Amino acid sequence: MSSFNLVQEFLERSAVKFPDKIALVCGDERLTYSEIEDRANRLANGLRNKGIQRGDRVALFLPNSVELAVSIFAVLKCDAIFVVVNSTTKLDKLIYILNNCEVSALILSSSQMPLSEKISNSCPSIRFFVLTGGSGFLADYQKFLVWEEVLDSSSAERIPSKNIDLDLACLIYTSGSTGEPKGVMSDHSNIIFAVNSITSYIGNTADDVVINVLPLSFDYGLYQLFMVFSFGGRLILEKGFSYPAQVLSQIEKEKVTGFPGVPTIYSILVNMDLSPFDLSSLRYMTNTAAALPPAHIQKIRDTFPGVTLFSMYGLTETKRTLYLPPSQLDVRPDSVGIAIPGTEVWIEDEHGNRLGAGEVGELVVRGRHVMRGYWGDEELTAQRFRPAKFSGERLCYTGDLFRMDEEGYFYFVARKDDIIKSRGEKVSPKEVENVLYKIDGVHEAAVIGVADPLLGQAIKAFIVKNNSSLTETDVLRFCRNHLEDFMIPKYVQFVDELPKTSSGKIKKTELH
Repeated sequence: MSSFNLVQEFLERSAVKFPDKIALVCGDERLTYSEIEDRANRLANGLRNKGIQRGDRVALFLPNSVELAVSIFAVLKCDAIFVVVNSTTKLDKLIYILNNCEVSALILSSSQMPLSEKISNSCPSIRFFVLTGGSGFLADYQKFLVWEEVLDSSSAERIPSKNIDLDLACLIYTSGSTGEPKGVMSDHSNIIFAVNSITSYIGNTADDVVINVLPLSFDYGLYQLFMVFSFGGRLILEKGFSYPAQVLSQIEKEKVTGFPGVPTIYSILVNMDLSPFDLSSLRYMTNTAAALPPAHIQKIRDTFPGVTLFSMYGLTETKRTLYLPPSQLDVRPDSVGIAIPGTEVWIEDEHGNRLGAGEVGELVVRGRHVMRGYWGDEELTAQRFRPAKFSGERLCYTGDLFRMDEEGYFYFVARKDDIIKSRGEKVSPKEVENVLYKIDGVHEAAVIGVADPLLGQAIKAFIVKNNSSLTETDVLRFCRNHLEDFMIPKYVQFVDELPKTSSGKIKKTELH
């Protein structure tokens, strides 16, 4: 294991080891490790000069950009805590997050400037704003600093750090599909442990070039930045996946070796004509956020025969939890694997008893990556993060139902609160969705339970078609041949698209 103590050392050590190596490519910008280190030090000194102290929260309301990457490391260099907020977040939710963790400063792009007055009036803890993208006309207004001017006028000397690895590095706000968003507290040691564990099983080296199309507000995207800088590779940072051909061109041009994706991205990729692109540089692909349907795994492997696919499971509260060794994909394609290196997992029933093979219960996680809890919410923290019986440490109760096979590999069944009770039987939406994905013409699928006076809950399937003449009759015929009676959908609704969170997960709370 590496001897990193603080997250900013990922950048600082690579800047010493690879000063002139291109570390970050974003749009037309190509920055070396030493250039990013220089900018991060300057911004850190600028923030410190404006009063940012150890433990203060600084929010970053920016799209994926050089400025966002620099800001993350700058805030850490101040011994402060960064909070990345997705740049598409609506004002009410943004204000909720800013007030929830009482941010001291907000870094935002000049295009968001019209919101600043409302934010300022609604968030009394904010002492100043930093605007990126050029806003010289604000230079005299003391509450607004201009990014370029802060960098130009600040020292490039590194601030000596007082933090230790138990201090908080960031708050990652979960998507809040139920209730208000929650700020997951990540300390430096949580992040460093997770980065070391994940890069060890992926086998990353300084030669890896990783493309990231996921928002840095999403922990899966954020960790691509941390992982790449930890091993001294190159990160190609994209704004998103709205223009897949552009991303594929970048993979070819930059000779990308690593591609992290989520199911919604992979469903687009496997239905594209990839023949115009040379993607032979790709060494590995990873998936998390939601389990890939086995039918999609097969399509990905057929489409990218020379690429190693890592199917994984995690949640913000533990970063990553399980991964399927690629050698097991043919043996158990519907499994999300075993515990990541250095951790332990098991399944418990509602009374706290450990369960054996074939039994369904809640997944419990033990390890150095179990986060510190939810910011300002002791009650919710106590529900999710519970003390271990003997060791005096925190365990994470995931809220997800799993089963395990005889060899100790784990299989996602459902969220505890997603289970459908129909005709007195318990139905896992995931099991029905996996069958739907096997139907030719199904691009995306989501299954929910809806109230039914006779059944208790009836099963309703939402399907996005893939340019197909697929009918409800076709779907139900296929389901009757592949599912038990009580699992067959009562309703099938074709839709143009499924609602999604900012991290690309299907948002079932908006389906009715």
